[in-house]
Amino acid sequence: MTLVLIIEDEAQLARAMQINLRAHGYQAITAGLGADGLKLAAQHPVDIVVLDLGLPDMDGVEVIRGIRGWSSVPVIVLSARHASEDKVEALDAGADDYVTKPFGLDELLARLRAASRRSPAQREAPTVETADFVVDLAARKVVRDGHEIRLTPTEWNILELLVRNQGKLVSQQQLLTQVWGQAYAKETQYLRVYLAQLRRKLEQDPARPRHLHTEAGMGYRFDP
Repeated sequence: MTLVLIIEDEAQLARAMQINLRAHGYQAITAGLGADGLKLAAQHPVDIVVLDLGLPDMDGVEVIRGIRGWSSVPVIVLSARHASEDKVEALDAGADDYVTKPFGLDELLARLRAASRRSPAQREAPTVETADFVVDLAARKVVRDGHEIRLTPTEWNILELLVRNQGKLVSQQQLLTQVWGQAYAKETQYLRVYLAQLRRKLEQDPARPRHLHTEAGMGYRFDP
């Protein structure tokens, strides 16, 4: 049975969706906060996420980015925001569909069926463990010896990209354009600086890295 996670702060609406989805053959769980939604997405084998953007504790776009850090589960946005730029931002962050409120139940059910057809559920692990540290992609943090390692946003973005492609070479250009933007595609010295910082924070011996490898002139690779 398809498990749907509803992240919606309007309790009455969330409850109504949960009841209606169950009546149409879905399992449905709910969260009223973005942080709670991210935890449930990491803890349960969710098949589809239905997400409101206007949450009390964080913007729904940040929830999408948090989920996309480790999962390809389909995300359908349900929002009262009608502006084109809001839709573009949510879709660029990783949403698969965008429905504006008010909406009809038949439309929501059709969107759920479409999402199920497009993307068979994949069971990605929200954490990646190495012998030296644990990367929690859902919580966007790194823990070493029981303590969280403080990373800058840029350091985290580099690490996340490498971890999501573990075992694969990630080119210098891919890192630069995805972390800094297209205008920085040739600024390879940035990578040397930030990879050195990451190794100092994460590797037992930064001079002989076990996890963050350099492929000279090509790119970088993360091995757990």
